[in-house]
Amino acid sequence: MNAILQAASSQTQPSACAAAVDSAKWSVAEVEALYDLPLMDLMYRAQQVHREHFDANEIQRSTLISVKTGGCSEDCGYCSQSARNKTELEREQLMPVADVVAAAQAAKDKGASRFCMGAAWRGPKEKDLEPVLEMIREVKALGLQTCVTLGMLKDGQAEKLAEAGLDYYNHNLDTAAEFYPKVITTHTQQDRFDTIGEVRKAGMKVCSGGIIGMGESRRNRAALIVQLANMTPAPESVPINNLVAIPGTPLAEIRGVDNFEFVRTIAAARITMPTSFVRLSAGRDAMSEEMQTLCFLAGANSMFYGDKLLTTGNPDVDRDEALFAKLGLRPI
Repeated sequence: MNAILQAASSQTQPSACAAAVDSAKWSVAEVEALYDLPLMDLMYRAQQVHREHFDANEIQRSTLISVKTGGCSEDCGYCSQSARNKTELEREQLMPVADVVAAAQAAKDKGASRFCMGAAWRGPKEKDLEPVLEMIREVKALGLQTCVTLGMLKDGQAEKLAEAGLDYYNHNLDTAAEFYPKVITTHTQQDRFDTIGEVRKAGMKVCSGGIIGMGESRRNRAALIVQLANMTPAPESVPINNLVAIPGTPLAEIRGVDNFEFVRTIAAARITMPTSFVRLSAGRDAMSEEMQTLCFLAGANSMFYGDKLLTTGNPDVDRDEALFAKLGLRPI
């Protein structure tokens, strides 16, 4: 197979200290060819791959909570939490550990198996990291898988997270390397690869995906899938987000992609990352039951569960339970 990201910029290639990349696995042209398949053929192939590695009727459910909201110094064009974007979101301090643990227990009681905690930082300061470590230890003690997203990590911080029992670190690539500077300018995608490399070095699992519908081309979408799939190993969890265009952000007027293009992206992720959990993430609140079902058929076998993500809406639990019943799905 061809080299990774044939048309990408130099920041596509991670440095030696970053996440390992296997350029022999997938090329952009090969993933574009998946997108170009007739939809029924693409769905059939994705289902075949899915059933080789997973029970097709099981969905992993994660709950996501913002433990520190707003005031982030970065300029991510999609984000309501950037201090540079004029949104109506109010800045909040780090949540007390007891409140986070109570939220985790409530999520477990409702059927979630993984609890994800997000903080709006460029990266955690040492004084902020200790309470987060305590959150991880307490949530882990409830019997839940733990995941955090804290931004870019400094030397030694990944090891501290691992010692606290963290299972997954979330750090999305967001979009293809060549499109990245059109969305974010305050850091490079290489910075994200470097943090993922630190997470891998500390022995933790990686949760990394992207956002679809930010004005990128199909080739950009294919290139993002290639970047993810060619990591060695690929992320164990791959969230695919459908852009929620938030008023006050630079991407507020973006039209996004049509439903079938989004489904094709799910299928491409499943085929290229056969053993990863592919998560139906942000934007699900606006999806019909039929649209979500197509995504499950395309290979999505994970979802965010609960009424709210970090700052955006999500289908309520009763709605999700009703859909599971209609489809005969079981939670993992």
